[in-house]
Amino acid sequence: MSASLYGGIKIGLIRAMTMAVAIFLLSPAIAHAQFPFWSRHSFWPSHYAPFKHRHHHRRANSESTRHARPEDRPTGPLQIIISIADQRVSLFDNGTLIARSSVSTGVKGHPTPLGVFSVIGKQRWHRSNIYSAAPMPYMQRITWSGIALHAGVVPGYPASHGCIRLKKGFAARLWRLTKRGTRVIIAHDEVQPVEITNPHLFKPKAVSGSPEFGSGTAAGNSMGTAAATQGSPASSAETPETAGPQIPGPAPARAAPKKIVPISVFVSRKLSRLFVRRGFSPLFDVPVKIENPEEPLGTHVFTAMEFQNEGAAIRWTVVSIPKEFPRMSEVAPKEREASATQTAPSVSLPDKANAALDRIEIPEDTIGRISELLTPASSLIVSDDGFSHETGKGTDFIVVTH
Repeated sequence: MSASLYGGIKIGLIRAMTMAVAIFLLSPAIAHAQFPFWSRHSFWPSHYAPFKHRHHHRRANSESTRHARPEDRPTGPLQIIISIADQRVSLFDNGTLIARSSVSTGVKGHPTPLGVFSVIGKQRWHRSNIYSAAPMPYMQRITWSGIALHAGVVPGYPASHGCIRLKKGFAARLWRLTKRGTRVIIAHDEVQPVEITNPHLFKPKAVSGSPEFGSGTAAGNSMGTAAATQGSPASSAETPETAGPQIPGPAPARAAPKKIVPISVFVSRKLSRLFVRRGFSPLFDVPVKIENPEEPLGTHVFTAMEFQNEGAAIRWTVVSIPKEFPRMSEVAPKEREASATQTAPSVSLPDKANAALDRIEIPEDTIGRISELLTPASSLIVSDDGFSHETGKGTDFIVVTH
């Protein structure tokens, strides 16, 4: 073999080995370029379970993940309570706090309304009809005029145009738990439900000895059933019966139990009238007498939790909304300190709620009609105000206090 031929083979082998080494060294980079999220985000599917979605790109905030763990279905009526002063949302299930997170509410020029609301519509991926199609994921509407709870930027202070922005992880979990009709209360300060007993609160029909109450409580005694039907849409009221098991034999089958649809009762001192809605649909209204009608009653939201004593009684809680004072931004600096000291009520809020009930005289026949309709998740709202013009088709009672 000639020297030139031997040299050529040697050079060729060196080149081949160099190319092989280069390919070996470059292959991870090429693979990484082709699959940029493969190694860094291999945890993604399990991390987001059960809320994984192709639109998710970032890890949920640690606070939302830590405080929003209620994966099971509610055991009783849900209540969402927002505190403007604390910029915080609290979620109560059957009167017990189960989750809490930060929010961002409306700025001074676009304040978030205070009062009593409920979820009237839900959409997982929504864009604003008002503000340049801004994204509003996990949207839960509480007024038809544009106020809603939704995921968004939560900087730690009011920053929205009136909506309640929620942290992404919390918004996703909350969206999964709620139904149309879930109660939403917005107050300036922190409020929460407390147990209450009062002889003037409505009682199940069984207390009056009605023979018809037995079949009604059979469905109502299960809190799972009550939770599943709380806040049923208006269409539910049009389908009062569901299919039930047939009794074998020639005898006719027993009538199927009626579908549980909570009612809402609203008593207005301003109008001296009581109104009843069921499944977002108005049923009836009657005049009521209020002792010392010139004196305020306050705003109180009573909620029926569950039947007790085999349907002979029902447990109630109440959320009392304190009388609102001027917003701190509208008060002179020297007056802020004095105004802050006045926010502590001289009478405890449950006592105020009891006092309000004691002043309301409802006709006996109306009490009987309401008792027949009473189920867990039913509510009684007492307020000095009338209901808002937002109350209408497809809503519960909406009461704006400020």
